[in-house]
Amino acid sequence: SGPHCHLNKQLLDVRVLKGEPAELSCTVSKDEVTGTWFKDGLKLTSMDGVSFEKEGLVHKLIINKVEDIHAGKYRFEGGDIKTEASLFVEDPPQVDKVLLKNLTSVPTVAKAGQQVKIKIPFEGRLPVRATWLKDKMELVDDTRIRVDKTETFTMLSISSSERKDCGDYKVRLKNDSGVLEINLKLVVIDKPQPPAGPIKIVESSANDITIQWKPPKDDGGKPLQSYIVERQQVGKNDWVTLGETPRSCTTFTTNKVEQDMSYYFRVRAVNAEGTSDALESDEVKAVSKASPGAPDPPEIVSASRDTITISWKAPRKTGSSRIVGYFVQKRKKGTMTWLPVNNVPIADKKLKMTNLKKGLQYEFRVAAVNAAGTGDASEPSEPVFARDSTKSPGQVQNLKVRSSDSTSVTLTWRRPEAKDGGDVKGYEVEIRSSDKLNWTKCNTLPIEATTYTIKGLQAQEVYFLRVRALNDSGPGEATEIEACMDAAPPVVFPRLLIDDTVKSFLVIKAGNTIRVNIPFEASPDPVVTWFKDGLPLPNRATVKTKDGTIQLLIGAAEFTDSGIYTVELQNGLGKRETFSFQVQVTDIPQSPGPVKLEENVPNTVTVTWEPSASEKWENDLYYTVLKRESQKGLWHVVGDLIYTNKFTYTKLIPGRDYYFRVVAKNSLGASGPSDTLQPWRIRKQKVKPQKYKGVNQNQPPRFLVALKPHVVTTGSECRMSCAVGGHPAPKITWYKDSRDLSSDPNYFCTNNFGVCSLVVAGVTKHDEGEYMVEATNELGRAFSKAFLTIKGNN
Repeated sequence: SGPHCHLNKQLLDVRVLKGEPAELSCTVSKDEVTGTWFKDGLKLTSMDGVSFEKEGLVHKLIINKVEDIHAGKYRFEGGDIKTEASLFVEDPPQVDKVLLKNLTSVPTVAKAGQQVKIKIPFEGRLPVRATWLKDKMELVDDTRIRVDKTETFTMLSISSSERKDCGDYKVRLKNDSGVLEINLKLVVIDKPQPPAGPIKIVESSANDITIQWKPPKDDGGKPLQSYIVERQQVGKNDWVTLGETPRSCTTFTTNKVEQDMSYYFRVRAVNAEGTSDALESDEVKAVSKASPGAPDPPEIVSASRDTITISWKAPRKTGSSRIVGYFVQKRKKGTMTWLPVNNVPIADKKLKMTNLKKGLQYEFRVAAVNAAGTGDASEPSEPVFARDSTKSPGQVQNLKVRSSDSTSVTLTWRRPEAKDGGDVKGYEVEIRSSDKLNWTKCNTLPIEATTYTIKGLQAQEVYFLRVRALNDSGPGEATEIEACMDAAPPVVFPRLLIDDTVKSFLVIKAGNTIRVNIPFEASPDPVVTWFKDGLPLPNRATVKTKDGTIQLLIGAAEFTDSGIYTVELQNGLGKRETFSFQVQVTDIPQSPGPVKLEENVPNTVTVTWEPSASEKWENDLYYTVLKRESQKGLWHVVGDLIYTNKFTYTKLIPGRDYYFRVVAKNSLGASGPSDTLQPWRIRKQKVKPQKYKGVNQNQPPRFLVALKPHVVTTGSECRMSCAVGGHPAPKITWYKDSRDLSSDPNYFCTNNFGVCSLVVAGVTKHDEGEYMVEATNELGRAFSKAFLTIKGNN
């Protein structure tokens, strides 16, 4: 027969990723060899996905798509040739590529205080060990941070995020086939930290004070927008806002100071998320000044087309030496530049000017001079035209107090008579209290209407008010009136009037309006502040306080509007009242995914379906399963309030067609249905009747095989069986803890010619207990008992 065949190339071990193709090959020295393939000692025949090929001297075993079942030891035999090698299936952890790209390319952003959840579903051979690291340190559970892991996903949960949670995170998924590392970035944004101190006093004079600070150490994750500067006079409680500086400027100069007075300053940083706490200065004193103070604005004595005469009074603060004269400046109204009128101080307090342009409008100011130098300039005079004077307007007519309360008064009047003055350009209103002689202007610009309301007055005080008409020549003669203010209403501390109309939990359909009205009582009117999850309200929300009711309004609700809203009332006495309520924005659920049917337990059907996409944002979503027994029959509910994606139906009759439907539901309603595409049928089993041999056919019940105790893990299927004899055929009844199970749909009972079974599709702790099967016929009764123990699935 010729020389023996031998191996030119033997089989070699192969490692293949699950799902990839694999090939085992060996080469022999003779072409006529027909070999046989074995796996784990068993001869291989043709099967799905596995094929055998022979190309000349090369023999191949080819697997289209490797699965776990293909792992093992393979052997090729042909004549006197034998070679073997192992195929190892590698199934390292994997994460969906789109999710992986989103996680690694875009940071996860959260606001401070918000809950953060990062869930990563994975696949791969179990067990998969999941480790979360932050800045190369492994994360462990604490009061805020929790790491969860199941066989299908791992999740990081941070109950209330903080700025310190920012950073680079690494998720390491490891099994015996390999390691997958995912790099994430978490950004937590917050209001800034206070500016860095201390506040330095760069300059302090009688006129102004300049302060300086440093930017905050932490900008809160959002770029700074500005700084807010405030001032408090020593001995007073109120802080006054002086202004804002751009983020690039960390100095501020204020001239709103009085000499010899002391102040505190504070600075707060602002970004898009809010305003920081304040950095406060030590006490700062505005120094005394040796030069004179500013005089009052000069008054217009007379005006014509070529001459204007002004006069003024000496300043109240003359400085450290006597005043030797005054400088006068002029400017055209509407311009910024002041021009000197005299280059040498004039001792008189009156000046006649002639070098003016006819028809232009001028303003004037004056500054006093002493041995220490020139003092501050006065405020500008009233504007005046260089033209011949027109007739001043007459007095307003019929001046009355239309209404008043404890803090405000409203005046009305009529225009001056036409014959008493030229064209009226508006009106000015002035006020003085009964204990003062000086009049104070209420309006900076002329009033066009013939009514005006003055606010912020003291209760039970007497005020004098006067109104003058204005035209191009100036103000006319004043009309005066007296007004007595009412007593202040009694103080009513802020109180929210929460009744049945104010709900503490609202469920709003997405797209609908969120409108919450909360009645309150308070006197005087309180300061109303709103928060959402402890942060300022988003710009989409509008709030209104009117007629004893506070209103929150959001036009078209979005899922991000879900949260806890808080309203706070506060009055000037420090009394505070708050109320919080929760808003859940939801929508009718989306339909469940495709429905599948399986017969895991004989004569039952297990319905499974892909979850509704709404599970991501809906906490209280559940499912209802319906069935019908013909293509056009009525649907009947067979399972309700199902919070999983699985349901087993047991009451199947062999030979019938069944159709199943799954619907997702929440508090707003039901989704569209997901139906099975094909009918489900269990074929009728043909069983040959058993013939009993024996003289006496009639026998009392007896147990040929008794019930046995069972120990089952949670969620598994349990089948308890026994065998019963007797004639006539005994009636079988099952009991749990003495309770008849005949009408309980959770238990499925069968009796196939004396072999009796009880099936529990997915056991829970409630199924634990003593089970008894009772067999009765007209000749007697027999029973058998056993205990079912349920253990947790660890």
